[in-house]
Parts: sequence; C-alpha cells; structure tokens
Amino acid sequence: MTNLNCFGRHRRQTAPQSADSRNELFSPPLHSRINGWSLPLHGFQLVAWLVYSFMAVVGFGVYLPLLPAPWSFAAYALIGAAFALHLVTHVAAVTIDPADLSVRRRKDYSSPMPVFDNTKHQHVIHNLHCTLCEVDVGPKAKHCSTCNKCIADFDHHCKWLNNCVGGRNYWFFFISISSAVIGMILLVLVVLFVFIEHYVNPSVLRTAPQFQTVKGNGTWLVFLPAAPLETDSVGLLALAFITVLLALAALLLLCHLLCFHIYLLSQGISTYEYIVRKRQSPNPKEKAQVPPALPSNAATAQSLGPLESPVNCDAPLSSRSCTFKLEDRGQTSGRLAEPICAELEEVNGERHLDFGSGPPTQMIPGEPVMSLPVHWNLGGKDKPREGRPIIQDPLGSSIMVHQQHLGFKEQMP
Repeated sequence: MTNLNCFGRHRRQTAPQSADSRNELFSPPLHSRINGWSLPLHGFQLVAWLVYSFMAVVGFGVYLPLLPAPWSFAAYALIGAAFALHLVTHVAAVTIDPADLSVRRRKDYSSPMPVFDNTKHQHVIHNLHCTLCEVDVGPKAKHCSTCNKCIADFDHHCKWLNNCVGGRNYWFFFISISSAVIGMILLVLVVLFVFIEHYVNPSVLRTAPQFQTVKGNGTWLVFLPAAPLETDSVGLLALAFITVLLALAALLLLCHLLCFHIYLLSQGISTYEYIVRKRQSPNPKEKAQVPPALPSNAATAQSLGPLESPVNCDAPLSSRSCTFKLEDRGQTSGRLAEPICAELEEVNGERHLDFGSGPPTQMIPGEPVMSLPVHWNLGGKDKPREGRPIIQDPLGSSIMVHQQHLGFKEQMP
C-alpha cells in the first residue's frame, strides 16, 4: 500500500517505479517557451485582451460618436492613437523572444531541456554558464522557470503578457503600459462627459444626422455611423457605469505598475534586483527586536569613572562579589559580576591589581572578607618571591600574598 504525505506537497517529485537500490528522484524534462503565444496561454493574458477589446468597442462604437463635432475629432485622434500604440507595443512585447543571444542562436525549442541536478550544481547559472540551457550567458541573464530558458537582462515574468520581460522587449512593455494609462484616462473623461450631458443638455449629444429620424429624446443610437442601433437611456447609462468601474479598476493596476517601473528606472535597477534587495534588507520589526550592543571597555571605564585603589575583587572568598570605590563619587560598595571585574582589569591596561594599605571600604555580612593590605597578582606569570606563599583559589588562579601581612578576619552574622 502506498503512503501519501499531504504535508509536503512542494517537495513531492516523481520517483522511478523499479525497485532499485539507488532510488534517485527525478522530474520530467520540460520544453522551453518561444514567446507569449506559446501554449498554454495564461488566464491573465486572456483577461487583458478581453478588457482591451471591450474598451475599444464601447469607446469607438458607443460614446465617441455622441460627442459634438469640435470634440469628436480630437477624441478620435488622441484616444485612437493611444489605443493603436498600445496594440502595437503589446503585440510586440508578447511576440519578441527575450531569450539570451546564445540561447536564440541554438533555436532548438522542440527538444526538451535537460534536467537540473542539484547534487552537482547549486545554481542553474554558475560562472556565467547555464547548466540547463548548456550555453554561456550574459552577466544579467537569469533562467526563468516558467519559460524554462535564460532571459537576457531579466526583469520579471509578466503573466499579463504570458512572456518574460527582458532587455529585448522591456521598452515595448513600458510603452504599452503608458499608452494604456493614457487611453483609459481619456476614455473615462469621454464617458463622464456623455453621462453628465445626458441629464444637463441631451441635444449636445444628438448632433449626428441619424438622430433626425429618431422619435423622442429617450431613444439613443449606438455604433454610429456605420451600423446605427437603437437603445434606451437606461441601457446607455448602465453601460457607462460598467465602463467607468472597469476602467477605474484597470487604472488602479496600471498606474501602480507604471509608477513602480518609473521608480525602477530612476534607480537604475530591475524588478528582479529590487526583489533581491527587498529580501536581503532586514525587517523594521526585526530591527526593533535586536538588543543594543554592549558598551566597549572604554565606554565602561568612562561611565564608571577613574578607579582608585583600594579595589577588592574577593574572588577566593566570593566568586560573584566585588567591592570597589570611585574616586569622584565617594565610597561605594556593590556586588558586580565577574565579567565586569575583568573589564575593569582590561581598562587599567594590566593583568594584576595592586591594592593599598587601607582597610576595606565595607564588609558584607555573612561572608568572610580578606584583611588588607595585601598584594594580589592575577597574572599568574610572575614567579613567587621568597617568603611569599602561593595560595590557590577555587577557580584555579594563583594569588601571591605577603607573608608578614597575611591575615584573615571573619565577621559573624
């Protein structure tokens, strides 16, 4: 019985059915796409062509013929130029093969591509050589997994074009977006003008010769002047409402895309480079969670002020306490961790601390303290002088003490 793992869909691959000891996973080879007309077509591509066709039919067949004579010629010229430019550039961006020159020279899209073996190569393109296309590519070329080929000056894969956008068709893509935005804005203005004049002054919209045979102001003609068809005011206004909503939705997407690519052009980067930088940059929330850096030894010394002997780090007696006194703040006693004592030693630039002959500043109740004066040597490198016994503390550091001044006092709690 076969066991299915429903929790790792992205890792599922096809395995050979033969019961071989070397059960290697493999994926079937794929053919490369030539351009945006290669099957299968994407759903967004069909939506883009349907929206363009709807706007062209409604604009040039219904609302532009209703404009008065001085404005109709200007509207036909401007909107017609925008729609024609978008059609030409859109078709060019879909038709052009954006593959790298070395890939296009092979012109072998009929044979399947070799399978990528991640056990031999960590990346598809290594040292400007694509292991799938088996050709040398340019420095900005990227291998598109959807088109299954290396794209010269790769920007992104556009689902609306069903084709990759690279160096060969980028400007066709950019001009098609710009012309679509201009055409949509002009068409929305025309539809709003017809909608308003329908209530304010309908006679302005009924200047065509065909309206002379129409009885009543509630009847309107569409698809003038070639094939006039009669409709009522409700149908004309409902169609205008649908056209404006659809145009505004398209403008929202197109303007966002156009502004984004204008920003990329101003920065001199591609969409792919922008995404890579975005992923590499840390999240602002993660920045706020990063703890502040610990102060350096110099900063610690400045915050604590210059030290004056006596300083008592009674490591042999209590490994977690340290009694010290500041020069400019009077006598102070506190319990500091051992790393702070080590930092104080490094700030003084010495590995040993010489203590004065005065008594300790304060004794902590319940803990035995060493009676000063003593001479501590924390370096552990100097040889002991004569008459100075070596006392080994629990931490393994040697402490040299004057024999004639050695003494311990214990204070009872």
